[in-house]
Amino acid sequence: MDHEKEITIYDLAENLNLSIATISRALKDDPVVNAKTKKIITDLAQKMGYRTNHFAKNLRTRRTNTIGVIIPRLNSHFMSTAISGMESVANKAGYNLIISQSAESYEKEVNSARIMFNNRVDGLLVSLAYETQNLDHFKPFKEKKIPLIFFDRTEEQPAFISILLDNKKAGYDATVHLIQQGCRRIAHITADTTRNVYIDRMQGFEEALNEYQIPLYENLIFKGNLSIEFGKETANQILTLHDKPDSIFVANDSCAVSCLLQLKQAGIRIPEDIAMVGFNNDPVSIVVEPNLTTINYPGYEMGELAVMQLISHLNGSQLMQKTKIILLDHELLVRNSSVRS
Repeated sequence: MDHEKEITIYDLAENLNLSIATISRALKDDPVVNAKTKKIITDLAQKMGYRTNHFAKNLRTRRTNTIGVIIPRLNSHFMSTAISGMESVANKAGYNLIISQSAESYEKEVNSARIMFNNRVDGLLVSLAYETQNLDHFKPFKEKKIPLIFFDRTEEQPAFISILLDNKKAGYDATVHLIQQGCRRIAHITADTTRNVYIDRMQGFEEALNEYQIPLYENLIFKGNLSIEFGKETANQILTLHDKPDSIFVANDSCAVSCLLQLKQAGIRIPEDIAMVGFNNDPVSIVVEPNLTTINYPGYEMGELAVMQLISHLNGSQLMQKTKIILLDHELLVRNSSVRS
């Protein structure tokens, strides 16, 4: 079946008996063309189904006005708010986002990076998957001088900028809060991964225990995928212990809430028997009873900042060459799950 002929500015010029230059200026909303003529041209363009040839324009400017985003999971409150922040800045600047989910798979992340590169994105934002151990799949971006920013889950490397929370300090603050509530047998539920965010939170946890001369109990460190199911499983493990913890610091809220609910169902009083602190400030943290003490993770602001940095670099700023790591502030939100009278 033959495709319908694409309408061009030559067709518009012929219909209106105007120059191609006038048509082109009117479609670009150039003030040189008076309002009346501009309206006649744009009305006809709409009526005839004229579409701007972005492909030809991109060839001239060597820009696609697209920013690639690779994230581990779409069903994450933090990631959804980060993407919302990215879109707000990108759209105002005339950029569109292409979003891909690695589903925590290194292979999917490699494939997504290849697709983004082949689609000629102007820049790339990446939060690394659990499984990612090396960054070789991002080398083509460095070689072509395509700006790349890692956010949240990052890897120490000199080639690209990283934007993240000070997870070590946040983990420290969460643990100190429990210590100040009188807790001495503190459990930690974290991810079974080498990702920076969980390693740093664990280091902050250990640093606080060491500073206050409180022992770290190896049997109270639980590592898994931080899913809702893992929260329930860990709660069941804790219930079997002869010497149960008097508090738990969990590296994300969804896992913390499922653990809390399972403990409550078994008759454990929160916070009297076991105090709890989560991480991320997900909406679920204020739905559960008692409300969950947590660390506020500014996802929206991180998304905004990541795109601003990327566009700044695309526009010729040297900022990205001077700054390699940007740390965002966190806030400990104290709620009833951890406060003891």
